[in-house]
Amino acid sequence: MNLLSVNNLAKIGREKPLFTNVTFGLDEGDKAAIIGRNGTGKSTLLSVIAGTLEADEGSVVTNKSAGVSYLSQNPVFSADDTIREHIFKSNSPKLNIIKEYEELLENIEQNAARFEKVQHEMDSNDLWNYEAQVRSILSTLGINDMERKMGTLSGGMVKKVALAQVLVEDTKLLLLDEPTNHLDISTIFWLQNYLHDTKRSVLMVTHDRYFLDAVCNNIYELARNRLKLYQGNYSTYLDKKTVEAEIEENTERRIESVLRVEREWLLRGPCARGTKQKARKQHDEALINREKFSSDKGFTFEVAGRRLGGKVLELHHISKSYPKGFASQGSAPTKQAVPVPAPVIKDFSYTFTAGQKIGVFGDNGSGKSTLLNIITGNLESDTGSVVVGVNTVFGYYQQNPVFKDLNMTVLEYIKEGAEVITTNSGKTLSASQFLEEFGFEGKIQHSALSTLSGGERKRVFLVRLLMQNPNFLVLDEPTNDFDIFTMNILEQFLEGYKGCLLIVSHDRYFMDKVADTLFILEDNGEISGYVGKCSEYIDYREELRKEKELAEKAEREAKAKSANQKSAVEKEAVPQKRKMSFKEQREFEQIEAEIAELEEKKTRLEEQMASSDFATAQKAGEEYKAVSDKLEADYARWDELSELM
Repeated sequence: MNLLSVNNLAKIGREKPLFTNVTFGLDEGDKAAIIGRNGTGKSTLLSVIAGTLEADEGSVVTNKSAGVSYLSQNPVFSADDTIREHIFKSNSPKLNIIKEYEELLENIEQNAARFEKVQHEMDSNDLWNYEAQVRSILSTLGINDMERKMGTLSGGMVKKVALAQVLVEDTKLLLLDEPTNHLDISTIFWLQNYLHDTKRSVLMVTHDRYFLDAVCNNIYELARNRLKLYQGNYSTYLDKKTVEAEIEENTERRIESVLRVEREWLLRGPCARGTKQKARKQHDEALINREKFSSDKGFTFEVAGRRLGGKVLELHHISKSYPKGFASQGSAPTKQAVPVPAPVIKDFSYTFTAGQKIGVFGDNGSGKSTLLNIITGNLESDTGSVVVGVNTVFGYYQQNPVFKDLNMTVLEYIKEGAEVITTNSGKTLSASQFLEEFGFEGKIQHSALSTLSGGERKRVFLVRLLMQNPNFLVLDEPTNDFDIFTMNILEQFLEGYKGCLLIVSHDRYFMDKVADTLFILEDNGEISGYVGKCSEYIDYREELRKEKELAEKAEREAKAKSANQKSAVEKEAVPQKRKMSFKEQREFEQIEAEIAELEEKKTRLEEQMASSDFATAQKAGEEYKAVSDKLEADYARWDELSELM
């Protein structure tokens, strides 16, 4: 079934068309991504398809019966709305019933009659499985307090709530703009599996290459104002692009070879009155005026190195706590509520040495940015000390770079940092030339910072940061809003970087490339170490989780077996009114064995219903009622037969 048809879309940017003649479609089950450099119009195209932005030309047709859910890069919300109100802002009758059920759950006694009616509506609309899926999604995303106001949430939490709103909607087409931004790595791993398994169709913009590889079966590249389809995942796209570039380069060489001959012919000034001569001349002019192939221009992240001293950075027993809730202190009438501190960092010591490249891993709210701010001197620790080496110069890239004047042009902003830059090789570049190395060519250098896309603005900030020639780079989510091409070059620079590197990023591919050791921020404030890549640590955590589940299952089975044995012993001690018949004895044994199996199956289904895997939870919910009914009947018959023992 076709869900989306896009026909001849066009949109004009600040200086030229962003895209023209964009035509494609999505069928049920398709998983596609739009990739391209910052500023090419990826988010604009997705906004036009979602209907939040008007196209200059063309049309978008969506299947009305399927429904569309759209996650924008910067979610819009009302600060006074609760999380519940924001998530359930939907015209879906199913979600409205679930919303009321969730609200009534919190105060059943005062709304017993209405609660019973809503339960009946849940039954008649077969919404129990759907409600279990909604709960599973909210729980996985860490959304537990549904009454918190949207205006009190962090940027990362706002993105999670917006993502939850999209995922719980009863629609078949998801439009997702940078869905992994502001999510921690564990949540991204869950979302990756969810989108891979769901039957819903997906069209997204993302720079997460592992994510693209795992989820997508089609890649659309937006370049040179055109959208081009590459069938397959991101790895397949790279293979096809390599072959395509070789073909285009060879074709370009052949055309230039032909044109050398044709230019000589034209310079001889042949008579162009004949039809053949005119056609030949027109053909030559078409070749000369063709759209010429140009390989992607990379940026050269190369600045003169600053030497690190013998002492780089030392952390001695640093700790940091923030208030988490309140406790009563004193007695009436002087009794008062005092904040209860919760440790974010607990008694952490470490000595950095030159050349270390360390990634910081932890869930949202675990204290990653707090650690970076203490290290760079932007935040004081509660205890302990930070000793910085004499020659250590920090370069701190924060999640949301602040520009004091967005009316400045790109070139003015860079010149404010330095007029001239000396590279590693001793080459001297002007600010304008240095910007060109980073992909800022032509008119964009004279554009105001306010007119740049989010990714372009952050790239300008990074350029100026590197111009300061730091020897200890601290990067907090540098990959948010960067395109894949920029990230490739940044990776190349960081792989060859001689100074110290401390980096927080949710991009697993990026972390694997640039960090070989991890700081693991635990829930209790402790920081542990892991020597290895980020993806290796995720695999290790997954193995631990599975081992824990198996151990818990074995413990439940042992308890159930012990309880059954105890029950059997107790029943043997009860005087029998009459002996069972042979047939009843066989039936009793069969029912007892069946009950044990059904109990085990029921426990397993309950675990699966709480699973983050959408399909697993749905299937488990369908089986759960039948198993419960059978158990009830078996227990009733078991009671009857046990009376005869």
